[in-house]
Amino acid sequence: MSLITYKDVIRKKKVGNAIEIFTIIFLKSSKYRYKTLYSDLFLLNLTFKHQIIKKKGDRKMLTTLECSFYHFTSAYICIKVLDMEAQYTRNRLYVHEEEQSRIKNFSILLAGSGIGSNIAECALRFGFENITIVDGDTIEQSNLNRQNYTHKDISFFKAETLYNRLKDINPEANIQFRKEFITHENVHDIIEGHDIAINALDFTSDIPIVFDKICQEKGMHILHPYNLGWGGLVAVITPTGLSLDSLTDDNFNELKMVEYVAGYLRFWERPNEWLENIINDYKKEQENLPPPQLSIASWIVAGMCTHVMFKIATGKPYKTFPQFYINAISD
Repeated sequence: MSLITYKDVIRKKKVGNAIEIFTIIFLKSSKYRYKTLYSDLFLLNLTFKHQIIKKKGDRKMLTTLECSFYHFTSAYICIKVLDMEAQYTRNRLYVHEEEQSRIKNFSILLAGSGIGSNIAECALRFGFENITIVDGDTIEQSNLNRQNYTHKDISFFKAETLYNRLKDINPEANIQFRKEFITHENVHDIIEGHDIAINALDFTSDIPIVFDKICQEKGMHILHPYNLGWGGLVAVITPTGLSLDSLTDDNFNELKMVEYVAGYLRFWERPNEWLENIINDYKKEQENLPPPQLSIASWIVAGMCTHVMFKIATGKPYKTFPQFYINAISD
C-alpha cells in the first residue's frame, strides 16, 4: 500500500489524560478494493507509527502515537490514534493507560532528599509527576557515592538541586521544593495536601516518628526506604497500622529496623548472613559513624519504592509493616 501524505487532524477529543485523534491517510490511488484495503489495514495496524507536532505554548513537541484501526472508506483509511504521552510509551504492557493517568497526579511528599534523590528520579521517570521535595541539607562530597548528585552540586541545597534535575527530565511535571528541615513547628503544614509520603529523614531526633504519626492521622501511607549496601529494604506504614517505634521501648533508629529484619529472616530460617555480618561489624566500630551505604542499594530501593507506590496508587495488594520488602543482589 502506497501512502502519499497525511491530511490534517479532523477531530480531536480529550479522554482522561489521553487524546483520541482521528487522522485521514490519503491513498495513492482509489483502485484499492475492499479486500485489499482490509488486508493492508491489518498490516498497518501492527507496524504504523504516526508522528504529529503538538504546540504547547511557544514550544513544539514531537509526539509519537501508536495507531489502531478505526474504520475506512473505499479511498480513505481513517486511523484511530490513542495518545499515551510520548514520554511513557515504553511503559506499555507493564502499565495500562488508565494506571499511567492515575499515577500522574498522585501526590508524593519526599521528606529527605538523600536516598530520596534516587527515589524521586525513578518515580518521575515512571510517571509520578506530582512531587514535593523537603530538605534543608546541602550536598557534601561524601554523598556522591550513593545519592543522585554530581560534583558540581557540592555545597548547594539538596532540595533545590534535585528540583532542577527533575525539571530537566520533565519540564511539565509539578515539582515543588522547600529547602528547610522538618520541625515540630512546620511539619503539619508540610504534610498537608499529599497522597503518600516517603520518610527518608535521618533518625537523629524524634521528628521521623512524629512525621509518621501525623501522616497516619491524615490518612496517608508512609514508605521507609533503607540502604543496605548490597540490597534495599522498604517498609510501608498504613494509616491504621503499626508504627516503627513499636519495635522498641527506646528511641527508634535505622539500626533497630535492620536488626529486626535480620532477626525476622533468621527466625523463619531464611538468614541473611552478609547482612548480619555488616550489622555486627558496624556495632564494633569505635567511632560514632553513620551506617555504611552503597550506590547499588540506592537504586535498588528507588525501584522498590516506585513499584510499591504504583501498587498503592492503583489499588493493588502490597505488604505492610511489620512485613517488609527486601531485595538484594548478594542473595
